[in-house]
Amino acid sequence: MKIADNHVVTLNYTLTDNDGEVIDQAQDGSFVYLHGAENIIPGLEKELTDKAVGDKFKVKVSPEEGYGPRDDTRVEDVPREMFPEDQDIEPGMVFHAEGPNGESITVTVMEVSDQSVKIDSNHALAGIELNFDVEVMAIRDAESVELEHGHVHGPDGHHH
Repeated sequence: MKIADNHVVTLNYTLTDNDGEVIDQAQDGSFVYLHGAENIIPGLEKELTDKAVGDKFKVKVSPEEGYGPRDDTRVEDVPREMFPEDQDIEPGMVFHAEGPNGESITVTVMEVSDQSVKIDSNHALAGIELNFDVEVMAIRDAESVELEHGHVHGPDGHHH
């Protein structure tokens, strides 16, 4: 069976930046996704199409095909009072916030002063070339409920 839309795919992978630093990895078949449902970045999904169990390959994914280029307009100063008074806020901290359209976004604290906090709502991997070393471990047809929901369900059923 070759990977195509509506297949559930199990992968092992190691993700590195251009300096060879490991950013993320999934081994022992711990990464499972629904192909064609936009569950993974476009550049990797495109490279996985037509691969088979046992295939091993490396792919470099551009920011445009990954998490997008960095957008400087997503770095902004917000009033300190938007954060709880009793909370120590330090650069590098990550918070979940509500975006302009009500969506959940992740923001990273860049700088802190008495009056304001500089936050960055770019994805942590935006603007970075991503280097994947991938092995296809398993492929199966998706179940109808997985297709309806647009994602894989675990071995014990549905978990939302």
